[in-house]
Amino acid sequence: MNYLIVYAHPEPKSFSGYLKDRAVESLEAAGHEVIVSDLYAMGWKAVADRDDFPENDPNETLYYSKASREAYAEGKQSSDITEEQRKLLWADAVILQFPLWWYGMPAILKGWFDRVYAFGFAYGRGKHGGGHWGDRFGEGIMKGKRAMVAMMVGGRMAHYGPRGVNGSIDDLLWPIHHGVLYYPGFDVVPPTIFYEVGRVDPSTVEALTEHYLERVLNMADADPIPFIMQNGGDYDDVQVLKSHINPEMRGHALHQHHPAFISNTWLGVSGDYTPRHIPPTSRDIEKP
Repeated sequence: MNYLIVYAHPEPKSFSGYLKDRAVESLEAAGHEVIVSDLYAMGWKAVADRDDFPENDPNETLYYSKASREAYAEGKQSSDITEEQRKLLWADAVILQFPLWWYGMPAILKGWFDRVYAFGFAYGRGKHGGGHWGDRFGEGIMKGKRAMVAMMVGGRMAHYGPRGVNGSIDDLLWPIHHGVLYYPGFDVVPPTIFYEVGRVDPSTVEALTEHYLERVLNMADADPIPFIMQNGGDYDDVQVLKSHINPEMRGHALHQHHPAFISNTWLGVSGDYTPRHIPPTSRDIEKP
């Protein structure tokens, strides 16, 4: 398989950097092809602006989506955008690896999507009319490809559970899983999430790394999150889920086939989840 790792962390010597390097090593040893887009090392321009369209008149009012559509169709995008689109089309599997910053992806990674997901490339595709609202949410240019989020979190796992103060981790990942990845057609593999990453000891690092490598190497065989297709007949002509579909469900799980995927399974004990990577009492011990 062809793997693209879109990596967003400013420190190469971080735990995240170690995981990325080990993933590349293991994938290549298994015979896969790997490309890494290391956004900080590349000096990726995160801001979507008129510089993305070098042939446009600088005095003309900028309507970004319109300019994006025209530049993509006419082959006039900036070269860095075109190159990242090429990588996406080449890849069979895409891994987004990043730390959770303020309940979302780092700005440099958000800017990667803002710029690379051009009008006509990742959205604005397919028939628009009647009950068909374009090729999206299960259809689109990435259909047949797989994607996975690999996310490092500083807080406790319990804080991201169904009653945690930060909200469910699945709710925080919804805009990425369903919006950024499923929208253009990816099959979204359940995420790999590591908590309290600033407090791991060397033996824990190796245990987490082995878990991560197993997930990465088996992306092709993992059951994807069972999102409901937009154009499969389960939504009405204004894209509202029909009343007989999952009538007892609430929240984002409503938009999945049964059984819905939930990252953290509550076991009835405060702070106790499965899989548990780091003890919930780790912060009782001062970090050296």
